[in-house]
Amino acid sequence: MDSIKKFILPLVRPLGSLIILMIFLLHSIGYWNISLFDRLEQIAYDFRVNLTVTNEGDPQILIIDIDEDSLREIGQYPWPREYVADLLYLLFAEYGVSALGFDIVFAEPDRRGASEALQNIVDRRPELAETITPLIAEVNGDRQLGELLAQTPAVLGFYLDREPEEKTPSVGQLPKPLVINSPLPPSLLPIPKAARFSGNQPVLQDNALSAGFFDNPLIDQDGVFRRVPMIQEYNGEYYQSLSLAVVRSVLGMPPVDFIMSGDESNPILEALNVGGFRIPVDNQSGVLVPYYGGRGTFEYISVIDVFRKTVPKEKLEGAIVLIGASAPGLLDLRTTPIQSVYPGVEVHANLIAGILHQSFKEQPTYTVGGEIIVLILLGLLLTLALPRMNPLPILIGSSLIFISIWYGNLFLWVEHKWVFPLATPILLSALIIAYQLAYGYLIESRGKRHLTRLFGQYIPPELVDEMNENPGSISLEGESREMTVLFSDVRGFTTIPEGLNPEELTRLMNAFLTPMTGVIHEYRGTIDKYMGDAIMAFWGAPLRDPLHAKHGVEAGLRMIEIMKELGPEFKKRGWPELKVGVGLNTGSMNVGNMGSEFRMAYTVLGDAVNLGSRLEGLTKQYGVDLMVSESTALAADDYLYRELDLVKVKGKHEPVAIFEPIALKGTISDATIHSLDRYHLALKHFRNQDWGYAERLLTELLSEEKRMIYDIYLDRINLYREHSPGKDWDGVFTHTSK
Repeated sequence: MDSIKKFILPLVRPLGSLIILMIFLLHSIGYWNISLFDRLEQIAYDFRVNLTVTNEGDPQILIIDIDEDSLREIGQYPWPREYVADLLYLLFAEYGVSALGFDIVFAEPDRRGASEALQNIVDRRPELAETITPLIAEVNGDRQLGELLAQTPAVLGFYLDREPEEKTPSVGQLPKPLVINSPLPPSLLPIPKAARFSGNQPVLQDNALSAGFFDNPLIDQDGVFRRVPMIQEYNGEYYQSLSLAVVRSVLGMPPVDFIMSGDESNPILEALNVGGFRIPVDNQSGVLVPYYGGRGTFEYISVIDVFRKTVPKEKLEGAIVLIGASAPGLLDLRTTPIQSVYPGVEVHANLIAGILHQSFKEQPTYTVGGEIIVLILLGLLLTLALPRMNPLPILIGSSLIFISIWYGNLFLWVEHKWVFPLATPILLSALIIAYQLAYGYLIESRGKRHLTRLFGQYIPPELVDEMNENPGSISLEGESREMTVLFSDVRGFTTIPEGLNPEELTRLMNAFLTPMTGVIHEYRGTIDKYMGDAIMAFWGAPLRDPLHAKHGVEAGLRMIEIMKELGPEFKKRGWPELKVGVGLNTGSMNVGNMGSEFRMAYTVLGDAVNLGSRLEGLTKQYGVDLMVSESTALAADDYLYRELDLVKVKGKHEPVAIFEPIALKGTISDATIHSLDRYHLALKHFRNQDWGYAERLLTELLSEEKRMIYDIYLDRINLYREHSPGKDWDGVFTHTSK
């Protein structure tokens, strides 16, 4: 079970991120639509629209506005058709506009003009019918408007509806259907299909140059006009939008060409080509409205001002004009990314400007592929990088990612007019970052607490932090490692408690063990256990330490210094001055969580550990505070050593060379180095049984400095003179006690 957990647990963190990534990918390819993602993308789209609008319309595209002033002056709408005919005449004949589009449908016969009044007279006075009837036809508003339409390039508007015709019958007449040049049948495309229409009176439609629909079946679910179709289908025929019809009237009615890719099994409508102008659309013929600014970006001219002829002629001459309504009571107000109350007629003005100035933003079919690539790259980058980072780098890195996504997206928006998804990359990054931080806090903090419980009292806090950064490298199971072990013991401690009461003894031990522990922690050591006055520590676990021997020697030397520094303070408190012996050995040891089901401890075992204990015991026999084995001296070769002896300790059959660390190389005086050289020369002669020369050198050294090691060898020389060790003597001294 433990091995399974060890295998599975490291996969949990990246697996969570990959699941988040998979959800986003399923949404992007359309397999699983998540409405929240769509809504956030709409918000991001609207934000970019508002951020980049110029608030400068085309002065050649104007709106003749049926506003509140016009309604107040002329009267309730709809107006008599002869009024509309007069307006049309003024715009073309007096002001010289180049094109005109009606964002209005004339679905019902004129019932408010002079012809209607004359008909009422006939109905009341039948005897006047012979005289008045010819006049009715003469003053008929529909006939007057139709005759004028036949002489101008005006474009009418009409309405297509998805409501079944059985429920609400169609009215009026549709214009001639659009002739489309297409490499594939348009019927293969999901172009919006209408079920009924509200067209213009036949006398008007028959005389008009063309007409275009002004409804929008592609409104987003939040009711915002972001896309509008350029083409709709009704009864197997195709019809153009009002904006497209107006532009075609300006260009001389060029054909509409479909730019498509794919085949009949997967047709893709990329754009419309109208007289050399490219209109990027989707498969529904929908185009993103290129909003130039808020309401009023395109200039509005009141209808009443046209009738009064107070508008400067140069303002309208050669202009493209749209006749529409901004008066609230006429219900032609829309919700757009720019404003929540926006006249529908100005939406058409933006579209006309977008076609003529080629200012459309587009979302080509390969956008999905680009989004998938970006999501995968972001997801994998964050999944692989975040587990290796601390919170501050995560915060900095996350900020850089968000800034890069934003500015990269804005660059595509402004420079390439490419509407690349913004919300999904940002949201994916935010969710993975949040997940990784939560995992690190909730899951890994639990592991940190566990590691702290296990090791916090034995190793320094900074090592606990390192272990938490890479918990997979920590194993509590037993294993063999090359390590260094330290044993320290207070000399003559057995008699010390006799002179102190229990409280004083406790304070003494705390005052001694606290700085000793601090030194071991300072040099990255792990406390194995306290054994009364003795300390056992090791280096190289739980974190591997390639400098374990050096750190052990450094700690041992510092412990000796600390004990000397504590002497005056202990004396001041009336405590005995403590002296310690420290033994160090380096070698292969078994380390791990060992014990029973009732109590476990993280400890080291092995012959190398036992030797370390023996060396500590030998320190008092050689009169030194710190003793290390040859393996430790070789591993920590930055230090200068005094070789003490070649011994066989109790429980060991092979001889061991023992050394006393002096100090770091390069920090010792020449006099000390000279003394060490003479001592080692004396030791060489001693082992060669050249007793006289060895004795002379040792005597000289003893006269310069009192050291027990000199007396030890002088005593051995006297012994071996009387009792020769034999010619095959190897210089080894055997210790029979611990």
